[in-house]
Amino acid sequence: MAASHDPDTVRHQFADAVNMTAGELEKWLATDESQAVGQKSGSEESTGHESGRRIVALLRTRKDDLTDDDLAHMQKVHGYVQRHLAQRPDKEDAETSRWRYSLMNWGHDPLKKG
Repeated sequence: MAASHDPDTVRHQFADAVNMTAGELEKWLATDESQAVGQKSGSEESTGHESGRRIVALLRTRKDDLTDDDLAHMQKVHGYVQRHLAQRPDKEDAETSRWRYSLMNWGHDPLKKG
């Protein structure tokens, strides 16, 4: 993990990026739509879907029990969500777009209010 990011900052950024609860994300990951998007690297599961399962676990982990590896993944999630939000499609219906579905695999629903 980069020295410039202390654990509190990483946790805060992760909390800003992930706006779905563990339960919401778990339900989403079980859908066909969730499993149909994302880059697959040799396995049946996409990188984002695998990350989503890890995010569920991270959301259920006490802050004192987070490892450096957990914090590094939390940083990766924040970076992915920030980059992907900047790529919002203009003409596509966001509600059923691959763009939204990919973000949701990473724990962020861009259409969720509040």
